[in-house]
Amino acid sequence: MAEFIEVFPGDEVAEEEEYLASDGTFANNGKIYASQIGALELDDDECVARVVSPNPPNVLRPGDIVYAIIADARSTMATADVVAKEGSRRGLGGETYATIHVSKISQGYTDDASKELRKGDYIRARVTSISPSLQLTTKDDHFGVIRSLCGTCKTKLVRKGKGLYCQNCERAFLRKLADDYGDVKL
Repeated sequence: MAEFIEVFPGDEVAEEEEYLASDGTFANNGKIYASQIGALELDDDECVARVVSPNPPNVLRPGDIVYAIIADARSTMATADVVAKEGSRRGLGGETYATIHVSKISQGYTDDASKELRKGDYIRARVTSISPSLQLTTKDDHFGVIRSLCGTCKTKLVRKGKGLYCQNCERAFLRKLADDYGDVKL
């Protein structure tokens, strides 16, 4: 059974001999300290000490689904600014500049990231790594471009087959599309 106590940053909360430091705590010289304000949870079943904040920061973790805007796309990778985390209305804390390596864009072979993602595209992706840098993937069917505008006339592109089409310019474009392109409601 867990025990709950209110703590502040720097408060000593446990000994490393009995517990492992977990969320909201850190270890130093055999002691575990709180790193944030909140309720201390000493979980004897898992042998961990954690501090649960009443208003935790919205920090990205591997596996999170995010929405981002492509900032640049080159042959080997694309960069994106993460703007939201699925399931959360709260703003993001921490690093939001992400990269998508060409090998993480599509399930099939892709030799050029700029053929699949373009500057200004809105995408849905999964976080694969947060250290040493924020990295994303759009490999699954549900991930990829969810909204895009024509680079010439800025008209919203519509899905046509496996690609996109500008009804104004009458031009077709290739993209790595999410399975629900055009139907996403944020």
